Amino acid sequence: MNLLRATGTIGGLTLASRVLGLVRDSLFARYIGASFASDAFLVAFRLPNMFRALFAEGAFASAFIPMFNQKVANPEGAGLKDGLAFAEAALAVLLPVLLVMTVVLEVFAWPVTFALSGKFNGVSHEQFAFAVELSRYTIPYLMLISLVSLFGGILNSLHKFWVNAAAPILLNLTLIAALLLFHTSDPLATARNQAIAVSVSGLLQLLWLAFACWRNGVSLKLRRPRLSPEVRRLLKLIWPAAAGAGAVQINLVISTALAASLLAHGSVTYIYMADRLNQLPLGLIGIGLGTVLLPTISRQLGGGEHAAAMETQNRGLELALLLTLPATVALVVAGEPIAAALFGYGRFTAQDTHFTAQALAAFSVGLPSYILVKVLTPGFYARQDTRTPVRYATVSMVVNLVGNLALILPLQHMGPPLATAIASTVNVAMLYRTLVARGHFVMDARLRRRAPRLVLAALAMGVALWFGQGLLTPYVHGTWLVRFAALAALVSAGTVVYGLATVVMGAFSKDDIALLLRRRRSTSAK
Repeated sequence: MNLLRATGTIGGLTLASRVLGLVRDSLFARYIGASFASDAFLVAFRLPNMFRALFAEGAFASAFIPMFNQKVANPEGAGLKDGLAFAEAALAVLLPVLLVMTVVLEVFAWPVTFALSGKFNGVSHEQFAFAVELSRYTIPYLMLISLVSLFGGILNSLHKFWVNAAAPILLNLTLIAALLLFHTSDPLATARNQAIAVSVSGLLQLLWLAFACWRNGVSLKLRRPRLSPEVRRLLKLIWPAAAGAGAVQINLVISTALAASLLAHGSVTYIYMADRLNQLPLGLIGIGLGTVLLPTISRQLGGGEHAAAMETQNRGLELALLLTLPATVALVVAGEPIAAALFGYGRFTAQDTHFTAQALAAFSVGLPSYILVKVLTPGFYARQDTRTPVRYATVSMVVNLVGNLALILPLQHMGPPLATAIASTVNVAMLYRTLVARGHFVMDARLRRRAPRLVLAALAMGVALWFGQGLLTPYVHGTWLVRFAALAALVSAGTVVYGLATVVMGAFSKDDIALLLRRRRSTSAK
């Protein structure tokens, strides 16, 4: 498998989803703004967002894919037939658990909303009841997206990566349609329509994945639940992997709850909008790499190809640094014009834009570590070690909680994002140190040579953006076309400077360019 091409396919579709997400957020800022209405929806949306990251993009995939692949690749078994039998057994147990969990959360929506918001900051009984109502609308999404993860895991194991990567696009299209067709002059009513649209999008994603499985000859039958040894093993791996894969999301939940309870209305929205911008490179790079690395390393280790697995990890880390470092510098240096171009109109004021840019800078300091978690954890999951990542994720969450409590009052809306960045960096340091100590990862000469040069190239790009953004700032407050042109010019300039800097500093050689061109011509000829 071509790691770069597979990652590019997933990354490209994820990029399309993230771009649509930015369109959605721009419309959200325009019609709802930064207020209690926006904070109430974002708190209600935080729970399904967290569960998607913990379960759909993390725990279930991390536990299910290696076990499914072992069934399919076992030379003494029946191949795909054995894998699907295991998937049916997992579904038989998963579905009733999800149904019960959904009912319980609907019944206890009040305390759940309270835990996620700290009952907000100085709201009335009627306002909090509205926030609980929004939570009840979004809770069914948890069950739907969990079933999506089962079908998506099967398709990823069959190397049909693009189908699963395209599913989140349906979420954004549904929310965009709700904003365009059902927005009103009342921000509360618009927020309610958004909450309903979240669960509608979950149903659409489930139908999309189920149809794709059927098209690829995968049809799962409902069985009577039975805790077979294999299902027990799957469940045993899922729960620790949930915390290990979702430490960033859990940290964001803590940050949201503290911001909602301690800071002024709108602070949750500043943090959310900043996180959305921060999630653009994370989704494009981190999720794509993590999705490809886990099944690839699992198959290599299962076949005894330990040297190939080490090479895959090195190239994954190199690719992560190549793409992440410039994104980090750009979001820190040019966050203000980026936030202004995307969100700064309608109900979203200039002050809202400025506060969002400040939160973005704090978040972006940790962007490399957010992505490196996605690159390093497959080294544990491929060896079916989910306990080590969960121990480190627990330490990370403690660091985040302490950081939030220490920073939220003096730094206001910048405190929680900065605490999250620090906690994620601690997590990465522990993961990396353990892989090296166990002999599961050794940085090769190529990576040791290129890493510091990539850092210098990203800093050179940052200097160029610092002096260039002033020329474009007046244009990010114009019409949609003018805003888009200014933003495109800023991104293009940064890309060109970074590309030239990597070549000049030897971080990216002429041989690499020639190899990429040959691969592209070879792919086009097929």
